[in-house]
Amino acid sequence: PLRGVSLAGAEFGEGSLPGTYGTNYIYPSVSSVDYFRAKGMTVVRLAFRWERLQPTLMQPFNSDELARLSAFVDGATAGGTTVLLDPHNYARWHGNLIGSATVPNAAFADFWSRLAARYKDNPRVAFGLMNEPHDMPTEQWLAAANAALAAIRGTGAGNLVTVPGNAWTGAHSWAQNWYGTPNATVMKGIVDPGSNMLFEAHQYLDADSSGTSASCVSATIGSERLQGFTTWLRSNGYRAVLGELGAANNATCNQAVADALAHLEANRDVWS
Repeated sequence: PLRGVSLAGAEFGEGSLPGTYGTNYIYPSVSSVDYFRAKGMTVVRLAFRWERLQPTLMQPFNSDELARLSAFVDGATAGGTTVLLDPHNYARWHGNLIGSATVPNAAFADFWSRLAARYKDNPRVAFGLMNEPHDMPTEQWLAAANAALAAIRGTGAGNLVTVPGNAWTGAHSWAQNWYGTPNATVMKGIVDPGSNMLFEAHQYLDADSSGTSASCVSATIGSERLQGFTTWLRSNGYRAVLGELGAANNATCNQAVADALAHLEANRDVWS
């Protein structure tokens, strides 16, 4: 199973792009991956910024940033850990939405074509299309995701791809419509020519599901917020990964995290 952690650092300093390596941002160490592997974890999700890797749309990657990314990926995967690559951009490039005139879907597809070509021969690399799209039409995100999937498969890459939904890809809000047409409706239009994808949902356990509060709603809020999405997956023949799960450090929150993890374990037919 994909049991692991999200590692922060390379996505830091979004107010300073590209910023200075070692000052505004830093990549996690391979030794940190060794630590988590020793705890029984099989995957790490690596957040990074699209603008640093590709400073100009439709153009080659920055060699220094690619070297930093590759050093981490190559070191982690050599030890047997899967790395889930996570452009931590919220469906934006320099603040402009994917699918806009400034950042057309073709540019997003170009980015993924280049990244997939680099890692298509490493089966321990998985591709997370994008971190938490939000404040956009769900249909616009679907078109971007399908363009990226087609570009990835066009390179010959068979790697696992994880696909988020709109509205910060919250599991609890998958079927809600406050952000537009629900993910539960639109994301059934996803097309993966390689037939090797998972949906990626995120879930926090405080009152507004933002992960910013020091308290959790209850000890059972984890399973309660995941249940509807789990049912949707099963009803539609999909599988998913929970790309982010978090809560504060206190008794109720610790119970809520354990409850969420128990829900994933009990529903392994749809949760990877």
